[in-house]
Amino acid sequence: MALTRHNLDHGWAFRQGDSSSADDWLPVQKVPSQVHMDLLANQKISDPFIDLNELAARWIAEKNWTYKVQFKKPTETTAGEPIITDIVFEGLDTFATVLFNGTEIMKSDNMFLSHRVDISSLLKDDNVLEINFDSAMLRGRELVKEHSHEHTFYVRQTEVSRVPVRKAQYNWGWDWGPILMTAGPWRPVYLEQYVSRIDDVWTHCEVSEDLKACSGRVFAKVTGTKSKLVTLSISLNGTTAWEKDCSLDTNGLAVADFQINNPELWYPFGHGAQTRYELKATLASSDSKSKLIGFRRSELIQEKDEFGKSFYFRINGNDVFSGGSCWIPADSFLSQIPAQRYHDWMKLMVEGNQNMLRIWGGGIYEDDALFDACDELGILVWHDFQFACASYPTYPSYLESVEQEARQNLRRLRSHPSIAIWAGNNEDYQVQERYHLHYDYEGDKDPKSWLKSSFPARYTYEYLLPKIVQEEDPFMVYHPSSPWGEGKHTTDKTVGDIHQWNIWHGAMNRYQETHLLSGRFISEFGMEAYPHLETIRGMVTDPQQQYPGSMMMDFRNKAIDHERRMITYVTENFQVKYDLPSYTHLTQIVQAETMHFAYKTWRREWGKSGARKCGGVLVWQLNDCWPTMSWAVVDYYLVKKPAFYAISNAMKPLAVGISQTYHEWTTGHADPTMSSRDSAFELWIASSQLEVIQVEVMVRFISIRTGQEVHPPLKLKDIPAQPNCTTEVFKGHVVRPADLQLNDMDKPFDLAKYDPYVIHAIIKVEDRTIATDTSWPQPLKYLDFSNRDVKFRAVSVNQVAIFAARPVKGFVFEETRETKLSDNGFDLVPGEEKIVDVTGVSMDSLRYTYIGALEGSLKMVVSSAEGSWTSSVAGLVSRIAP
Repeated sequence: MALTRHNLDHGWAFRQGDSSSADDWLPVQKVPSQVHMDLLANQKISDPFIDLNELAARWIAEKNWTYKVQFKKPTETTAGEPIITDIVFEGLDTFATVLFNGTEIMKSDNMFLSHRVDISSLLKDDNVLEINFDSAMLRGRELVKEHSHEHTFYVRQTEVSRVPVRKAQYNWGWDWGPILMTAGPWRPVYLEQYVSRIDDVWTHCEVSEDLKACSGRVFAKVTGTKSKLVTLSISLNGTTAWEKDCSLDTNGLAVADFQINNPELWYPFGHGAQTRYELKATLASSDSKSKLIGFRRSELIQEKDEFGKSFYFRINGNDVFSGGSCWIPADSFLSQIPAQRYHDWMKLMVEGNQNMLRIWGGGIYEDDALFDACDELGILVWHDFQFACASYPTYPSYLESVEQEARQNLRRLRSHPSIAIWAGNNEDYQVQERYHLHYDYEGDKDPKSWLKSSFPARYTYEYLLPKIVQEEDPFMVYHPSSPWGEGKHTTDKTVGDIHQWNIWHGAMNRYQETHLLSGRFISEFGMEAYPHLETIRGMVTDPQQQYPGSMMMDFRNKAIDHERRMITYVTENFQVKYDLPSYTHLTQIVQAETMHFAYKTWRREWGKSGARKCGGVLVWQLNDCWPTMSWAVVDYYLVKKPAFYAISNAMKPLAVGISQTYHEWTTGHADPTMSSRDSAFELWIASSQLEVIQVEVMVRFISIRTGQEVHPPLKLKDIPAQPNCTTEVFKGHVVRPADLQLNDMDKPFDLAKYDPYVIHAIIKVEDRTIATDTSWPQPLKYLDFSNRDVKFRAVSVNQVAIFAARPVKGFVFEETRETKLSDNGFDLVPGEEKIVDVTGVSMDSLRYTYIGALEGSLKMVVSSAEGSWTSSVAGLVSRIAP
């Protein structure tokens, strides 16, 4: 008999746990589900994602809930064989007691566990399944009291009751998300009937150092009473690469050694193909199970060098600079995320030239669909175990649950080639530092003693989890925490990874100071920004509240001291406009500029082989779990902020960077004229290409006031951009000042004579522009951005060209859920048209703004006729043509 599956996804009802009336049962549209979704569908609550409605939904957290479904016994297809019927729960959120036909069949207290129960002896013609969910918040508070004599529950974010509960920690709220304490059957529920069943098939294997062979072992685990043999195979595009018939031992386990010579390997995108083989186990008379796997040699390179100790990834012998994002759960209600939405998110990563996703430790062990997309598209994954910003306990029942969740999820995910590293937690060692918990990394190497210390979770992160990873996925990289570096302070820049929060948090460094803030691997940093206006007006529906600093706008932003931090960065850099469209734009440009400075600067420090000062940059954060203003570079609805494009441009396979010396302008007795007098600049090319590329470099110097060239362009031909490293082109190159008197420190600085200019770099390959970068005098608020004379020309039905007579900073099209653009948030310089592909919306619907524009939202007027404007462009371009 072949295994059959019967989904229990329809026919459910739910009610509050303390209700006794049959009339209180309400229909559930579909399982998987969570209680807020079902209350909203039955119009019992208002949408918590809108206005102040989150507050009116908080009562749900302290209630118990019951879900129930009735179903008929599935028809048996085979007679004469003992058929096993299991009920499977892929995820129950969180404290659940399950009754089947009135008999308690299981309890669960861990959201991250799946469960399988044999109900063969309980199955009837008519069946009732009932699941009672206790309040996770109340149970958490009880657990804190119960274990307070043996553990101090320190917590950095929201309520301490989250710490002893194995549930997505962000449900208690975070500094970017609401307090929405979910409950319910959050992952699929179904019956499986079989005589014999393949529980799992997997490999432990390694690609040889010369990449010419992949060898290891294939395993299959079989449950049931009949089968004695299983066929194991590995194939590529329908062609068998390896196959073997194997006997099952008394525990139903089959093991076979294998080797494939000259395997086709899996690479991250931009470095090679994403080849995947089919791994399959087959039982002769019944079941089969297959999955797609990839072969790759993955290493975390930590070697001593002149900067300390390196931290970067090497895949199939290629060093890979990890430029990407951190990931939080994509929704406060996880059950409403379809597989396609995960795929769409990962497509955005590739579109944005991002090759690594870090799955943060306060969410979930992510959905299979996300990893399938990463495997397909070539995105490397850093996955935290699910602990975040707390001092977690280690009492026996807690550790037992943690071990179960770790083993289950490693087994579920170990076949994905995209997963490059597991980290023990997020920022828990920072909690240790903040509260001075005992941690003697060098002096105390006894795991049993750690359990007795004030920081017992060290046992989990440095003993238990690495042991489990070694047993379940022996060739996987494990890192005790993020951030962490060999037991040193978590801010140590010489070793491990760091979370660089001295921009926005901490010292609130200016984003122009990123060159002072680097580390061996920056696994978090960020800057907040508003989403686009459509998203704002959708989440704050009252027009009277649609202004910066309104009650609803303040409530929406969960970051501590958000408004004072955001306005600091805005006022330090820009002339402030406080109407909603203009302020939205200013925050977006602050965020985009932060990304520009950070990714350009830190990617430059990728350096060369043997001198990889910085091995990766991961912005906090890619996404949102609800509509809000936050550090996300793409909002809840997958609408990209300008910062997304800034990262994309900085992470191009071949990118040019240009910088000028940083001078303070508001610190004490700082001289604000210094940046005006300093004409030195540096220029480099960052390449992830695997061969030398001959490029042409042009550097222009353009007056911000007039749009005219203030110096002749610099032109360099046949510059060899070295493979997979940084090529320095200019270092400390000085441009002769246009007015030497401005550099005379003994004379008053004459602003009337000061003609500020941008330095604009272009690199070309075979006469085709590959990348550009523009360096502006800082701060931008000192500059006159009036009269930019921005114009538009329709190139085709879905292309528009933008041009300006004088340099423009931060040109942004307003984006909506339907808008798809090839670029946004860019600068303009005279003599160069910027051509943008536009799909999803009509050209005449586009609105835009830029720094210095008359309004924060202007309607685009497109000219399709050739004329004086087009001729003037041609004239300017001809002047700089090589």
